[in-house]
Amino acid sequence: MDYQNRAGSKKGSGGVAGFSETNADRRERLRKLALETIDLEKDPYFFKNHLGSFECKLCLTVHVNDGSYLAHTQGRKHQTNLARRAARDQREGRTDPITGLPITGAAGALGASAIQVRKNLMKVGRPGYRITKIRDPLARQEGLRFQLQYPEIGTEIVPRHRFMSAFEQRIENAMENKQFQYLLVAAEPYEAVGFKIPNKEIDRRPGKFWTHYDKDNNEYFLQLLFKPDKDERYAGVPGLNR
Repeated sequence: MDYQNRAGSKKGSGGVAGFSETNADRRERLRKLALETIDLEKDPYFFKNHLGSFECKLCLTVHVNDGSYLAHTQGRKHQTNLARRAARDQREGRTDPITGLPITGAAGALGASAIQVRKNLMKVGRPGYRITKIRDPLARQEGLRFQLQYPEIGTEIVPRHRFMSAFEQRIENAMENKQFQYLLVAAEPYEAVGFKIPNKEIDRRPGKFWTHYDKDNNEYFLQLLFKPDKDERYAGVPGLNR
């Protein structure tokens, strides 16, 4: 048989890839490239169902693989729904779960709701810390002061904190530890650390709760005071709020 004038004329080689094969190979290369820079595990709307398909909980769409889902997140429908969700969060006064700051403008659309970019940073371990029990001499409020050392922190990074209830964490039994809450502090490239504190309402008035980051010594300070039991019991009674 004459192979001289046929596609892939070298005997034993396959034919020239068609449009469908080329397109499939291109999608696979783009999928692998996207997975190197995007962490789907941190996407709050990414969900794998019991059938092995992938769902977008924001747009209520189903995708056969993660590459299809990644393409969907860059589409107009998903981006529009992200903007609507950010506008609703801003209207309702919701805050970012990590920084505790209000969600505003583009930060709401691309910060709390968008897929987080994976940072290929090498962790250097846990920071050193010191915890001191304190008491307000006038109001007799009990509290805690946290001091964390970050000697290897980056110049553009500021430590952040957030409070987590016992029902948000998955390490301990929530029902057995519902009398506690958790304070999380994170700063790259250090590992995030968590502290178990009493599940009491925190007094967030000026001077009662504050944070400070000393850039010269790379130390992060956080002080909190708990509201007295009387304040918690009568918090909603008119005339007793101070």
